[in-house]
Amino acid sequence: MAEEHLQLFLEKIRQLNSFVALSESDPEVRRALRDCSHHQQVVGLARSHGFEIGRRWGEQEALGTEGNSLLAGPCPAEGEESTTILLQTPALRLERIHSCSAASAPGFWYEQREHEWVLLLQGSARLRFDHEAGDLVELNRGDALTITAGRPHRVELTDPAPGTIWLALFWPD
Repeated sequence: MAEEHLQLFLEKIRQLNSFVALSESDPEVRRALRDCSHHQQVVGLARSHGFEIGRRWGEQEALGTEGNSLLAGPCPAEGEESTTILLQTPALRLERIHSCSAASAPGFWYEQREHEWVLLLQGSARLRFDHEAGDLVELNRGDALTITAGRPHRVELTDPAPGTIWLALFWPD
């Protein structure tokens, strides 16, 4: 491990330890932490108290500018996502999707006519498949998944700022 990466790792551990110490000394923070049901809520709670614990191992700030980096650019508003079509032909469409604490509307399920392959470039996401208590899939940076045409699915949650960045390839059934 290079010294620079070691220092980043150690700083994250310091931030985590400080957040733990706060949660042990402040009953309100402790209750709020206990009420968190997923990673993103813990990261948000820590951030609201000045701690940055959300970056995963190996994630770096986006370099370059919006024009030449899939990771650069402003995060959409909380609960929103932005989509940019990168390539489109009659046979396929390639999109960059940037989500920020986004989820499908209650009761909404995607059942698209196209196949979709997604790759998470940044952040994490939870997808639910096949209605009600269907399969829950957690995706992290670098994970890919193919969703066949017509398979019901929904986004349960994506990361808060700096958000989740997806690369999505669509093609007809």
